Amino acid sequence: MKPKFKPNGSWIVLPDPVVTETKSGIILDEKTAQANAKRSNVLDVISCGPNCLFVKKGNKVMIDPRTEATRTVIDGTFYLMVQEHQILGKW
Repeated sequence: MKPKFKPNGSWIVLPDPVVTETKSGIILDEKTAQANAKRSNVLDVISCGPNCLFVKKGNKVMIDPRTEATRTVIDGTFYLMVQEHQILGKW
């Protein structure tokens, strides 16, 4: 379920790519989960603020894997929040 949260300014909400359990049920430690997440830099835009000019909700975007994103919980689910200027491109 998509959150009803609406970010302010040029903030963008993206799904958190950190996976703590594999499909076969293996539990990953935090360091391994974070390392795997850094390889997932193409994400779908969940929501974006009113000042976003380049991306819209539903766009698939690429972010720099070294980007400092804000990891937050919205409606019980982890998401990443980045500023629009951190987006490298979109599809």
